[in-house]
Amino acid sequence: MVAGETVLRIGEAPLPGPPARAVRELERERPRWVWADTRESYPPLLTAGVRVSRCHDLALTEGLLLAYEGRYGEPRSARAAHARLRGLPVPDDQPSVPGTLFEPEPLPAEAVAEVLGDQLRRIEALPDPGRFRLLVAAESAGALIAAEMGHDGMPWRRDVHDALLTELLGPRPVHGMRPARLQALADEVAAAFGHPVNPDSVQQLVKAFKGAGVALKTTRSWELKKVDHPAVAPLLAYKELARLFSFHGWAWADQWVRGGRFRPEYVVGGVVSGRWATSGGGALQIPKVMRRVVMADDGWTLVVADAAQLEPRVLAAMAGDAGLARAAGEIDLYAALAQAFGGERDHAKIAMLSAMYGGTSGDAAKLLAVMRQRFPRAYQFVEDAAKAGEDGRVVRSWLGRTSPPPSGRWRELVSGPEGGRAARDRGRFTRNFVVQATAAEWALALMAVLRGMLPDPARLVFFQHDEVIVHCPLDQAGEVMAAVSAAAAEASRLLFGPTPVRFPMETVAVSCYADAK
Repeated sequence: MVAGETVLRIGEAPLPGPPARAVRELERERPRWVWADTRESYPPLLTAGVRVSRCHDLALTEGLLLAYEGRYGEPRSARAAHARLRGLPVPDDQPSVPGTLFEPEPLPAEAVAEVLGDQLRRIEALPDPGRFRLLVAAESAGALIAAEMGHDGMPWRRDVHDALLTELLGPRPVHGMRPARLQALADEVAAAFGHPVNPDSVQQLVKAFKGAGVALKTTRSWELKKVDHPAVAPLLAYKELARLFSFHGWAWADQWVRGGRFRPEYVVGGVVSGRWATSGGGALQIPKVMRRVVMADDGWTLVVADAAQLEPRVLAAMAGDAGLARAAGEIDLYAALAQAFGGERDHAKIAMLSAMYGGTSGDAAKLLAVMRQRFPRAYQFVEDAAKAGEDGRVVRSWLGRTSPPPSGRWRELVSGPEGGRAARDRGRFTRNFVVQATAAEWALALMAVLRGMLPDPARLVFFQHDEVIVHCPLDQAGEVMAAVSAAAAEASRLLFGPTPVRFPMETVAVSCYADAK
């Protein structure tokens, strides 16, 4: 256990010496470290050159337990959990700011042990503690991986980045000014309207289009593409490049790229479904054009692995639908399903996505009828989840992550004239939650297993929903690619046990991320 500067075995006296040295020595026994919050405890160890094999994150576990117990949104920090145990005022969750007056004192080791004991008792009292233990282990492993990826960083060539920005935008402008290409497009927009218009101002754009006889509710790209006006083409080009300039421009690189590495701040379970988010750096939204900048070091390679059609395979495994499971035993699930939909692969894809996301437009209704007939258990699985949401109930992932309960505002809406629409909207959310949250669990299990199989010095450097990147020496590429396949199989076994559903990983070794697609 690590509590502040204290390192000890639970129930024993603190170990002497610096924490990094004590952790390094004990790590030989592969213990499960208990931390109040991995985001605070692990980075100093990584800086000292110490890595650990596994941990139990009290904050992440508390959040999972509170949601399961119907207390979604209550403070989840170890300090809050301890206060609840002692009947004390419960502090709000507030991120600490290291090195400032706002950084709280570390929770005493005795309190950490007390919270751990309480969490373990609550887990054992659940209807299926084994699954929930796996969820906690995977979530905690994710916390280790997130910290390591932020520490190690993904290879990022600043010279290539600068050349790319200059090619697309023009030379780097002085602070507060637009790049030359953006300014030229802004001038084209103004010329099309016949008067100055700020293309960054939604209000000015809506007013300008109204003056030209075009009524717009928003200036989103999908709505602009329906409009026949000379300002549309330069405005769409402006919006695309402005987004690049804002989110991955020179100022972004100054902040997030250090030592030839992109070092984002991942947030484990940052989305209600369990998917990750970022608190800075935008790692989950790297534009395709920016992949040209992600280049392996000399003598190294990037092993890029992408799970093929992950969510439909997860549905097949959860529902135990024999027909869908047989199709999910193939590399291309949609092609295997095509026969049931008149030989049309696209129809199979539309039916499957409509079932998981609640789509009803176009041919979806007709294709869903086919799916209901041919794959009844899979269809009923998501229908049951949707019905639970419409009724205001919560749903759970395969391992036990719980969806947020409906808000008070939703309950007001559902009892009013628009109640049917509000209920259907929530049903679409819970319909997808059970699949997406379980897919997130599978991805966490994959990474946790893969992390333990990687040969040194190979490192996981990127993760995005169902895609991972490993940076490794060239001569390790084959071993790493084999490890990815083995990790996918083990993740499937851990979650679903023996199943005919395959979870293939499309894996390739490249020198540049852009070459992987």
